This record gives sequence, C-alpha cells and structure tokens, in this order.
Amino acid sequence: MSTNVVMPQMGESVTEGTITSWFKQPGDWVDKDDSLLLITTDKVDAEVPSPASGYLQKVLFPEGETVEIDTVIAVLSADKSDASDGPAEAPKAAPEPSKDAEQDAPESQKPAPALAAVGSSANSGGTVTELRRSRSSPLVRRMAEEHNVDINAISGTGISGRVTKKDFLNYLENKPAAPASRPTPAAAAAPRTADAGRYAYQPVASDRIEPFTPMRKSIADHMVISRDTSVHVTTVFEIDMTRVAKLRASHKAAYAQKGVKLSFMPFILKAVTDGIAQYPTMNSAIVDRSIAYRQEVNLGMAVAVDWGLLVPVIRNADEKSILGLARSVSDMAERARERKLSPDELQGGTFTVTNPGVFGSLFGTPIINQPQVAILCVGTIT
Repeated sequence: MSTNVVMPQMGESVTEGTITSWFKQPGDWVDKDDSLLLITTDKVDAEVPSPASGYLQKVLFPEGETVEIDTVIAVLSADKSDASDGPAEAPKAAPEPSKDAEQDAPESQKPAPALAAVGSSANSGGTVTELRRSRSSPLVRRMAEEHNVDINAISGTGISGRVTKKDFLNYLENKPAAPASRPTPAAAAAPRTADAGRYAYQPVASDRIEPFTPMRKSIADHMVISRDTSVHVTTVFEIDMTRVAKLRASHKAAYAQKGVKLSFMPFILKAVTDGIAQYPTMNSAIVDRSIAYRQEVNLGMAVAVDWGLLVPVIRNADEKSILGLARSVSDMAERARERKLSPDELQGGTFTVTNPGVFGSLFGTPIINQPQVAILCVGTIT
C-alpha cells in the first residue's frame, strides 16, 4: 500500500512552496508525524510531517525545487522493496507541437500563446509590477490562458496585489470590445524602468554567487511593492525610558518565577495599544478612496531569525496586560526561531513594531508592512 505526500498549503494566500531539504532518503523508514522535509514559502519556513508510517519509496522533486500546492512530491510504501534508489524524475511538460504542425492547423485550432507563470521558481525574474499582478493562484493563471488574457492587464485586489478569481471574472464582464483593426503603430519607447538594466552589476569569475532564498526574495519584492504603494514619511522622537526601566527591574524576578522573561517590548506594545485607542487611524487600512478602521488590534512583532525575518502577530493585543503581552512576546519569539509558527500566526496584523535597537541601531526607517498604514521602529535603549 502506498501513500502520497503532497505539498501542503501553508496559509490561505500561499500557492506554492520550495523544498529546502529532505530529512529522509529513499529507502529510509519514516514514522507517522515524523518530520519528512523542510519547505519554504513567502510566509514561513515549516517542517512537513509524514502523513503515514512507511518506507520512503520515491522523492519526486529535489531540494531547491518550487512546487504548487497539492502536488505529489513523494511516495511512502509499506514494503521496503518498493523503495527507489534515488529521486525520481519530476513530471515532464508535454512536448511542444512542431512548427510545421502549427502552420498546417486551421486558425481556430492553433494554440493560444501561453502566459508565463510568475513565481514558479525561486529564481524567476520579472519586474515588481509583474510579480505583484502575476503571482496568482494556478486556477487564475489557467483561466487567463484559456481566455488568452494578459494577467498583467488586471488590477489585483488580493494580498500584495495578487489577481484573484473575482478580479478575473470582473475583468471579463467589463472587458471593452476589441477595437477595429488598425495599422500597427511604431514601437513605443521602452519604459523608464528599463534604464535600471544599465546599472546592473556583471559578476566576475572571482565573485561568490549566492542565490536569494525564497524568503529573502519575497521580502525584497514586498519592500519594493510597499514603497511603490505608500508614500513613506518618517518621524523620530526621543523617549525617556527611565521610569519604564525601573518598573521592569522591579518586576523581572517575579515574572521569571512565572517562567516569563520581561523585556522592554511588552511595555512598548502596551504603549502602542494605548496610542491606537487615541489615534485609531494608525490601525486602519486604505480601501480605494476610503479608510477602513480595523476593530481588532493585532500587533505584528518583527523577529530576526538566522534565515531572514518573521513577523508573528499578537491578536487582540489591546486586551492583554503587561504580563499577557510578555508571555506572547516570549512564546512567539521562541517558536519563530524554532520554526514552529503556523502560517495563521504570521497573518492578519493591523500594526507592526520592529526593534533594530537590539543590534545597537540608534533609529531606523523601516518599510510599512502592507496593507497596514504605519510601523513603529524602536531604537537602542541606553
């Protein structure tokens, strides 16, 4: 009896994952719920447990491969004799029709031009605009191919500007009629963004090349998208933390007895929730030409990890005491560094706090975590 291992969906908006490492090799025995592989998405790094006990029969995709969700990536078998000696080849794409066959086919039977699936590989290229609009679900990309629609022409309302199924259907309903045939105009001048290519660095033989990890690539894409989405204005204040430092010092021992490390962060988060209560615009989002005031106060807390940056979310932070916030901070920071956060714990934030001050930074100018409208940067406390 065989059991398929599929690429899981690590979050509502996640459509693919990159296989970072396999913990088992073909022929190895695996117990149910043992960690089988590590995957990376634009939301989280996560270990995937084995769905059943058995021998790892086949590995269908190697490390470094980006795979769509629900795709079979490995096979388990109860019989060790079924195990493969090595990774099986990934499914191959169907061969393209020959040019002669395409020319002989009637016009109505000629294949429509395929649209490139952006984001199918950790090293896929494209401009930020293309990434913003084309990073959609496989369903939407398939619909675009069937209707011969350029997905870049559709304004996306999904996370990070993704084109949703609803966006696509609305586009089809309101699509203007094709204009009458006209003489082909002269080619338009290349967009200004093309000038950026002249400043691209050309590596030399002595350089050491390290490809972006999926997380680093996602962070870079989202930062540029956020910069292009919101006008960023930074204001710097100097705060006297003397009283907070004394209060923290007087309670550290009592909190430690409860298994909680009391840092400055819970006090800062409490100040943020009090400030949001007074200035609710800081806990809002922009919808078209309107302001959506968020009723929940879910604070994102940036956590630096060895492989990147994670922003776990403390939900309903305004309802927590200093002790409750301290427990949440300790728990989420620890689980972030141990790769034990679920995708749901990294979504739904309404305001973010980042703390580069722990590295000695006096202050910083962070990028807003879209679709939020503001972010607080905490500098070093002396």
